[in-house]
Amino acid sequence: QVQLVESGGGLVQAGGSLRLSCAVSGIISSINAMGWYRQAPGKQRELVALVTRIGNTNYADSVKGRFTISRDSAKNTVYLQMNSLKPEDTAVYYCNADYRGVAGRRDFWGQGTQVTVSS
Repeated sequence: QVQLVESGGGLVQAGGSLRLSCAVSGIISSINAMGWYRQAPGKQRELVALVTRIGNTNYADSVKGRFTISRDSAKNTVYLQMNSLKPEDTAVYYCNADYRGVAGRRDFWGQGTQVTVSS
C-alpha cells in the first residue's frame, strides 16, 4: 500500500510560480510511476505530468515548457514545479501513484491541493 500527502498549493497571480510536493510512504518499491493530475470545476480529471520508475517523463501539451516534474528518492518526494502560471491552470491538483503489487495494478491518490491563478 501507498500513502500520498500533497502540499504547496495556493493563490498566485498569472505569470507566477508554485511548487507542489507529494510525500510518498508505504511500499515504494512497487510503484511503477508517479504523476500529477488536476481537476477543474465541471471538468474531468486530467494528467498533467508523470515520471516513471526509470525517470522517463511525460507532460500534457498544455503545460509543456512551463511545468517540470521531478523526484527526490532520498526524501521519497515528487515535485511539480509550475512556472508561467495561467488562470486556466486553476484546479485541484492530485498526486498519483501507479502501484503494481501481487494483486495487480492499483492507483493511489493524495487528498488534493488547490491551485488558484488570478488574472
